[in-house]
Amino acid sequence: MDDNGVVTLSLDRAGSSANAISRAVLDELEQIVERLAIEKPAGVIIHSAKASGFAVGADIREFVNYAAQGTVRENIEHGQRVFEQLARLPCPTVAAIHGACMGGGTELVLACRQRIAADDDSTRIGLPEVMLGIHPGWGGSARLPRLIGATDALPVMLTGKPLSARRALALGVVDRIAPANELLAEARTLLRRPQQRPLSRRVKAWATNLWPVRQALAPMVVKQTAAKVRREHYPAPFALIEIWRRGNGSIQQRLKLEARSVAKLADTPTAHNLIRIFFLQERLKHQGAGIEHDIAHVHVVGAGVMGGDIAAWCALKGFQVTLQDREMKYVQPALERARKLYEKKLKTQEKIESAARRLRADVEGKGVAEADLAIEAIFENAEAKRALYAVIEPQFQASEILASNTSSIPLDELSTSLAHPQRFLGLHFFNPVAQMPLVEVVRHKGLDDAVEKRALAFCKALGKLPVAVKGTPGFLVNRILMPYLLESLRLYSEGVPGPVLDREAKKFGMPMGPIELADTVGLDVCASVGKELAPFLGLELPPGIEDRLEAGKRGKKDGAGLYLWEDGKPKKPEVDPDYTPAADLQDRMILPMVNEAVACLAENVVDDADLLDAGVIFGTGFAPFRGGPIAYARSEGVEALKGRLEKLARVHGIRFTPKAGWDLPELRESPRLDAG
Repeated sequence: MDDNGVVTLSLDRAGSSANAISRAVLDELEQIVERLAIEKPAGVIIHSAKASGFAVGADIREFVNYAAQGTVRENIEHGQRVFEQLARLPCPTVAAIHGACMGGGTELVLACRQRIAADDDSTRIGLPEVMLGIHPGWGGSARLPRLIGATDALPVMLTGKPLSARRALALGVVDRIAPANELLAEARTLLRRPQQRPLSRRVKAWATNLWPVRQALAPMVVKQTAAKVRREHYPAPFALIEIWRRGNGSIQQRLKLEARSVAKLADTPTAHNLIRIFFLQERLKHQGAGIEHDIAHVHVVGAGVMGGDIAAWCALKGFQVTLQDREMKYVQPALERARKLYEKKLKTQEKIESAARRLRADVEGKGVAEADLAIEAIFENAEAKRALYAVIEPQFQASEILASNTSSIPLDELSTSLAHPQRFLGLHFFNPVAQMPLVEVVRHKGLDDAVEKRALAFCKALGKLPVAVKGTPGFLVNRILMPYLLESLRLYSEGVPGPVLDREAKKFGMPMGPIELADTVGLDVCASVGKELAPFLGLELPPGIEDRLEAGKRGKKDGAGLYLWEDGKPKKPEVDPDYTPAADLQDRMILPMVNEAVACLAENVVDDADLLDAGVIFGTGFAPFRGGPIAYARSEGVEALKGRLEKLARVHGIRFTPKAGWDLPELRESPRLDAG
């Protein structure tokens, strides 16, 4: 308490670099608030003492324990009571926000009368609970619509996307912004002179929450949400809309609806799988933590879509990058794409120019000798890659790493003529580089462990999720994805309409149908990787693909492939409304992926089943709510899925025969929600 009677509360969870709101934090806050209610200070400011931010949200591990014990609702209601006591304090309250303020942290600041945020790029305010298969439970769904209006609040909660400080100010989530070094001083000013909310904003908040308006708006929001996700796959967004529709003017009634709904959602398979994926993502994020990668300069050879975009992303993340190709005409388009990326990602002209300066064209390849890491990203041809290495490797000065972005060629095949194979590995990025989070760090039998760890740390510095994989053909992601694509293309060649195949895949939960995906990736890429992997997988390239390639129809990039494309979108043909797909159509597409995933697990392509599920989800978009192919096999029943594969093999051919690995003990284990 200062001389003016203002109390400042600092959130600083012991033994942690970030604040997560645990039961112990809530219990302590409850005691403090009870005391403040009696002492009646002149005002209260709540801020974080952590440099990393305000609060990352509720303690998810505790939530997992509550779910296991069946006490979710009890603990949700406890948090609601604490925040409601804070909201009812008979004095002004201000939350001073910097860095990450997510989930339960945002619900804490919403219980304050006013909010001020640090005006810098690190400030992020959000309610991302839908990403975990639930929705806000400590008053977020009850308070945010009444604060800023339902039409602005619902998208914030339904998408889970965080708000910048300026966007939060524009919406009215915060009342003021201030420079980070003046945040507490400005919070005290706001405490003395509260900011009056504009009349238009107050009217909007009132009008959009009237009973008739809620009844009219809710079906429209449900329809918009259903166009993006299926209710049976992701129930949380629809539950959130329903409790908002039913909530009346009483905060107590709205909190009761909220607690009951979260407790129900916490018991769904979707929540279990999404929470597990959250922990898997955290596990991947922390690979390479605490390790010095000692990489400052990256040299990329190959300025095509993949090489150019890898180079652009490295420069965006602060690395000095040289980009090499045969002529400047091949490098220039990559530099132009990079410029667009920087303009989209970076806010100021100064930062855009700084990133652009870090990426330099290098047709002569002089950057190789200065680089700490050289990434080869040329076309998929083992002989051409080995010839390139023969030129690059002799220019290395000391402990440089040589990496290939190959998507399918075994590394033992590429490393045969290297002088230092222990410093060679695969760094397989996915297209589009700026959007796909996964990087496969590909091992081979001669790789030095220390080099692998440096590569993991480098991926972490790029903000990517690395997973270490064995260097067998196709590695992990393409090896599992290719049977799905090849079988879908075979079905297409058999006369099943593309839109039907896409629809059935999306019914299963895939983010994009296989025919649209093949066109998006490029039929030339599918054919190239397919030819490389098909013999290893015991498959064949379906008929019709080569004919389209000869006709110059590679897919989206040519405006024609399996579909016609206009303005980057496919024009899918109409399907006869009387067309009925075969009952086993979905199994024919999906089960080859699961079969290959089991084979990968048996062959130790990754270190464990959790990493396999994580790699396939973040690399292919495999239905997240199902938890990955191994989690799906466990939930469906190993023997049941094996029986369905055996039936497909009898009807459609031996390619569906269950592979070695279906008797693994790991397949019969129940995965822990915390992915421990």
